[in-house]
Amino acid sequence: MPATAANAPIGVFDSGVGGLSVLRALQALLPTERWIYVADSAHAPYGDKPTAFVQARAAHGLQRLRAAGCKAAVVACNTVTGLSIETLRAQHPDWLIVAIEPAVKPAAQRSRGGVIGVLATRNTVASPGLARLIAAHAQGVRVLTRACTGWVERVERGELDGPATEAAVAEHVHPLVQAGADVLVLGCTHYPFLRPVIERLAGPAVEVLDPAPAVARELQRRLQIQGLLAAPAGPPHSELLLRTSGDVRTVCAVAQRLLGATWQVRGAPLD
Repeated sequence: MPATAANAPIGVFDSGVGGLSVLRALQALLPTERWIYVADSAHAPYGDKPTAFVQARAAHGLQRLRAAGCKAAVVACNTVTGLSIETLRAQHPDWLIVAIEPAVKPAAQRSRGGVIGVLATRNTVASPGLARLIAAHAQGVRVLTRACTGWVERVERGELDGPATEAAVAEHVHPLVQAGADVLVLGCTHYPFLRPVIERLAGPAVEVLDPAPAVARELQRRLQIQGLLAAPAGPPHSELLLRTSGDVRTVCAVAQRLLGATWQVRGAPLD
């Protein structure tokens, strides 16, 4: 790596704005890093798309991030991880790629009653990646899954609360709680933006897990090993370059709402 590599930005990829929930955790742990975010919003959600389509769009998104000079990439989409992460790493064997995955292992460890629920998209629920996680880390634990139709679209539109959103969330949360789940896993990066509604409907006895902080810690660890951490004494970066395949103004407006006033979102087309 050249001496200037540590000053290069880090790329974050998602089907839409959901991965901004991961970016929040990344920036909180690594405030001096610079970020480029790719939101493939014109093709969101990925949760109901054919596997080959998801793989092709993910490959395109990561190629754009690498062409932009990113020193590392974060796959902030559980569907992409479940369907495509091995392929992406094979395409970029010399590039640091960190990926999110549903927090099945900590959920299984934390469950008191031996029942956990995974809230995810249809593709993630059916993915080989989730099946491997359950087989490896949930022995002796009952894992209930729900494909939460429409949740991603609500977050993409910025509809984070209100009666219609509450009803859509209740449709999937209530059956898991009634079946005995005492830990719920947010298996899509869009879902943390619905977390207040999820927690209210699940009740105080149910723990809700977001894997984003673990992704941030893993990225920090890997950057440190490779000598790629930005100078820790530098000023925090709160400007985000967001490239999207969707309507730039619309996507950036939703992103600004989700990230809050402490961020400055600057948008550009993906292609």
